[in-house]
Amino acid sequence: MKRQTRLIIFTLLLLAFSSVATTAQKNNPQTTAKVVAINPAELTRSGPMVGYSELTEAVIWLQTKQPCKVHLRYWKRGATDTAKKTETVQTDKQTDLIARFTISSLDFGTRYDYEVYLDDQLLKLPYEASFQTQQMWRYRTDPPSFKIAIGSCMYINDTPFDRPGNPYGSGYEVLKTLAAQKPEAMLWLGDNTYYREADWVTETGMRYRYAHTRAVSELQQLLASTHNYAIWDDHDFGPNDSDRSFRGREASLRIFKDYWANQSYGTMETPGVFFRFEWGDVEFFMLDDRFHRTPNNMPVNYERVMFGDAQMRWLMESLKNSRATFKIIAGGNQMINPMAMFEAFANYPQEQQKLLNFIRDARIEGVLFLSGDRHHTELLKITEPGLYPLYEFTSSPLTSGTGRVQAEENNPARVPNTWVTGVKNFGLLEYSLIKSEDGKKINDRVLTLRTIDITGKEWWKHEIKASDLKFSRN
Repeated sequence: MKRQTRLIIFTLLLLAFSSVATTAQKNNPQTTAKVVAINPAELTRSGPMVGYSELTEAVIWLQTKQPCKVHLRYWKRGATDTAKKTETVQTDKQTDLIARFTISSLDFGTRYDYEVYLDDQLLKLPYEASFQTQQMWRYRTDPPSFKIAIGSCMYINDTPFDRPGNPYGSGYEVLKTLAAQKPEAMLWLGDNTYYREADWVTETGMRYRYAHTRAVSELQQLLASTHNYAIWDDHDFGPNDSDRSFRGREASLRIFKDYWANQSYGTMETPGVFFRFEWGDVEFFMLDDRFHRTPNNMPVNYERVMFGDAQMRWLMESLKNSRATFKIIAGGNQMINPMAMFEAFANYPQEQQKLLNFIRDARIEGVLFLSGDRHHTELLKITEPGLYPLYEFTSSPLTSGTGRVQAEENNPARVPNTWVTGVKNFGLLEYSLIKSEDGKKINDRVLTLRTIDITGKEWWKHEIKASDLKFSRN
C-alpha cells in the first residue's frame, strides 16, 4: 500500500508541474516555439524557366537557394477548373538545388498558365508565367504562323572575377525588350554565360558561373513564359577559343545539361549538345561547335574539324530525313562568312565544303544558317555553284561588349544595310503564309528576319520566301 501511495503522489506532482509549465508558456510568449514562414521569393535563385515544347509535353526548370520542396500548379488559360498539380521535387545541393518538371498528357496547341510553390507557399511573380504545346496541324490545317527570337553573348558582371576597367557587361534591359516581343521560343546561340579564369579550372567554379548568370533579374521574365533552347560556344564551354583539348569538357557538358532543358543532347554514340527540334513546318538543327573541335591553330594539312565526322554525319542524315519547309542550321560560329578573320567554319574548309556539297548533291531545300559570337549583327548571302542562295543571320551581342572590325566593312557577302554594330540587340524570325486571293491555296511560305535593339527600335528587316531556297526545276 505504501508503494502504491508513493506512486499516486508522484503522478499527481508530475501533473501539477506540467500544468504550471504550460501556464507559464502561455503567459510568456518568448518561451513558445515559433514557426516562421520564409517568403518563397527568398528561396528562389532563378527561374522558373520554360524549356522545350512538344505536342503534348513541356518542361519547366527552377533553381532554389536552399533545399526545399517544389511543385507546380497549371491549367488551361481561362479555365482554372482544369488545374492540375505536378509531383513534388525536393531540391538538394547534389543537383545544384535544381528542380525540373516534365509535364505530359497535355492538349495540342494550348496555352497553359502555371504557378510555383516552394514548401507549399505560392511564389508570386510580377510577370506572366505560362507555356504552350505545339499545334497538331499536319493533315488538318495550314502550318501555323509563329515568332522565334535569337541571340548570343550574354555577359553578366561579377566584380571580384572581372577584369579591371569598365565593366564588360551592360544593357541588361535588352532582355526585357526581348521578352516584350512575346516570341514562342528563344534560341540561345552560344556564349550564354562567360566563364572567367577562376571558373573553368573546376566544376564548382563553372557551376557558380552558370547560377550567377541565370539569376540576373532582367532575365527572369523571358525565362518564365518563352520556350528556351540552347547551344554553346567557347565562353560557356570553357576558355576563350576552347576546343576538344579542354580538360574540363566532360564537366562542362554535365553542367550544360543541368542548366538547360532541351529535348536531347548529342546521340547515344556521340556526346555533345547538338540536337534537332521542330516548330510548325520549320525544323532547327542545333550544332555543337566545341566538344569535337580541333584547335584553331593546328597545321593546315592536319585534319581539322569544327563538328567532327560523327556530328556531320548526324547533321547530313537529319537534313535528308527532314520534311520541313525551312531547315535552320544553328552554330556558335559563323557558318558561311568568306571573310574568316576570326573563328569561323571557313577556317575548316574541308568540313565546310563537305556540308555545302551535300546540300547541293542531296538537293536539300530550305536551308538557312544562324550564328552568334561576333559582337555584331549582319545578314550574309553567298552563291555556290549549283545551289540556291545561302543566307546566314548572325545575331550578337545581348549584353556583352560590342565590336566593329573596320576591315570587314565592305564584306561582299553582307546584305546591304544589315551590319549592326555598337548596340545591344537580338533577332526575330517570323514565319507566315502567302495565300491565294480566295485564301484557299498556299502560294508560298515567308520568313521575315528582323534585328531589334535595346529600345525596341528595328534596325533592318529582310524577307526570304521558301521558294527562294529551292533548286531550279529546269
